[in-house]
Formats: sequence, structure tokens, C-alpha cells
Amino acid sequence: MSPLKRNYLKNAFGHFRTITRHRHAVIRHAAKAGILWQGLRHDLSKYTPIEFWQGVKYYSGTHSPNETEREEKGYSEAWLHHKGRNRHHFEYWNDYNPIEKKVRPVKMPVRFVAEMFCDRVAASKIYQGDNYTENHPIEYFERGKDRRFIHQETSDLIESWLIMLRDKGEKYTLAHIKSQVKANKK
Repeated sequence: MSPLKRNYLKNAFGHFRTITRHRHAVIRHAAKAGILWQGLRHDLSKYTPIEFWQGVKYYSGTHSPNETEREEKGYSEAWLHHKGRNRHHFEYWNDYNPIEKKVRPVKMPVRFVAEMFCDRVAASKIYQGDNYTENHPIEYFERGKDRRFIHQETSDLIESWLIMLRDKGEKYTLAHIKSQVKANKK
């Protein structure tokens, strides 16, 4: 087998393992947050050809392949596909405001903010590995805060939960989120 083919297979298995480990971590968190059904459906689009094969091509194992694809092309085909199909991403929640005649962020329903929380914590755990602390998710959030196009109430809610995670721990925070999801069921 050629070195190129061997590397491609290594990337395919590595990428599959990473996204599956991430998804299973989200499922565990989602169950504790009271959104098990969402957790079970979380990120299934990552297994579609457009997202999966781009992920294989740009796989490193240390950060999102979308970042590398974006650096090379100026955009990420996989990310454009992904954010348009997964409501736990705040980027999904941008729409044309007919009054302002501009695209504006829309406030996310609490259950999708809860899934976003589970997603961020799981991603931090997967990419940080043994170096993970409950401070990592809020640090990541704060690094991009000024550049984010997100509804202010959604931003405030996810930030408050990430701070709660840092200050009170995962068990307490997930129980709190579960009560918020239950209180906001529609």
C-alpha cells in the first residue's frame, strides 16, 4: 500500500473515531441535561459525504478539520453544510429581519442552547484529553466572544452556564440546565 493511501486510511479511521467519541460524549451530557433525544441525533450530518470526507482530508486529531479547510480555502464546505442542519449551532439561528432589512441573530430556544453547551463541553474534553479542566469551555467561549454573531440573550445564557460549569462543576450545571429545559418546554 502506498504511503499516501495509508495516510488517507489513517485519517479516515482517526476522523471517524474522533467524531464518534465526541458524539457519544454529547449523548452522555444530553441525557443528564434532559435532552436525550437531541443527544441521540446530535451531529449525524458529520457522517454525510460532504462533511465526512472533508473531515478526512483535513484531519489532524488536534483541532477541527473545518479550521484547516477554512485556512486553505477561505471557507469550509463541511461547516456550511453542518451549521445549516444542526440547530445547536448559533450560526443556524440567523435570519433576515424584515423591519431592519438585514440578517440578524435570532434568540435560540433553551433546548438548543442546552445542546450547544453539551457540544462545547464534549469538544473541549475530546480535544484537550487529559489536560481538560472545567475552565476550558469558558476560556474557548471568551476567546471568540467579540467576533460572534449571536443573539445577546443566547450569548448571555450559554456564558452563564459555562461560568457555572467552571465555578460549580459539571454535575451541578447539568442538573440546572435540565431544570431550565423542563421549565421552557413548549
